[in-house]
Amino acid sequence: MRLTTSGESHGKGLFAILEGVPAGLTLDLSRIDGALALRQGGYGRGGRQKIEKDHAEIVTGVRNCVTLGSPLTLAVFNRDFENWKQYMAPEGCDVSARRVTRVRPGHADLTGMIKFATDDARNVLERASARETAARVAAGAVCAQLLEALGIRLRHYVRSLGSVADGREYPFEALQNKSPVLGMMDAEKEQEATALIDRAKAEGDTLGGTVELRVQGLKRGFGSCMTYREKLDARLTAALMSVQAVKGVEVGEGFALASRPGSLAHDEIFFEEGRGYFRKTNRAGGIEGGMSNGEELVLRAAMKPIPTLMKGLRTVDTDGNVPARASTERSDVCALTACGVVLESALAFELCSVVLEQLGGSNMQEIKRRYEEMK
Repeated sequence: MRLTTSGESHGKGLFAILEGVPAGLTLDLSRIDGALALRQGGYGRGGRQKIEKDHAEIVTGVRNCVTLGSPLTLAVFNRDFENWKQYMAPEGCDVSARRVTRVRPGHADLTGMIKFATDDARNVLERASARETAARVAAGAVCAQLLEALGIRLRHYVRSLGSVADGREYPFEALQNKSPVLGMMDAEKEQEATALIDRAKAEGDTLGGTVELRVQGLKRGFGSCMTYREKLDARLTAALMSVQAVKGVEVGEGFALASRPGSLAHDEIFFEEGRGYFRKTNRAGGIEGGMSNGEELVLRAAMKPIPTLMKGLRTVDTDGNVPARASTERSDVCALTACGVVLESALAFELCSVVLEQLGGSNMQEIKRRYEEMK
């Protein structure tokens, strides 16, 4: 499976081409727009979300809500393009206006300007923007439905926001009851987190946090220990790290295992007739030796605070290389709730790719049969 996205933040739209989707997958199209709506939600989002009401238009690859086996194309058009046409139109526009030269620390601005030989960070930030993730979420909603057709389900929740952390562990089924406000499970922690966002907004600052992702129903044996490119944890963590603003990923209990003795770091193995092999703990997060072991997958991703601060950090204006305050674009105080939706979408795509590579098949009927035959 292959996913290619294109489009600029203030351009005509965001587009995704998803290759390798098998024929015969019946899609609930409302779920794609539902995922896009969740991506736009969450406490702490900025003014852009009041302009856009994202909708995915399926251009190719589907007939009567059923996939054809051909490349699937999705388009999410930007309403805000009407306000930016005079600055962003491919056919001709005023590139001297809306230039960005007061480069933002933590963003792609400066390095991108140097790499792509431009004197305007606008040419870089339009693509580097997390607005790109609308296309990935639309594609991820398709992948999630493919996985669910095999009995594989994904969930996520916000585990921490800024200095507010929820250390409790929750069963998979409970995660469907997370709050729509911030995606947290604990109401008291969420109140603390919303108050923290309010303070950050008043101070012109931003906040990040961590998201936990879980996968249930994946059978053992996906991924491989034979080459590093096939390791399941390597592929899934790379997919999460590809999401804008994500600076760290762990599998299972991850970094905490480094401070424990081996007797408290690994999952002992048991066997029962009728049940087979199993583990009573899941410190490995469902992956051992680069392969799924049949337990629930558990991954966590850390999102840094958004680099566009309304108060602006100290930087350099590349027009003259003089000290300046960083440029401000319309931005969020905290986009962690949205990040969770994007991360789940990225995980769904990569997991889908791994599963289809191993199972093979061109249509859902044969793919389902092959998955059911796995032990």
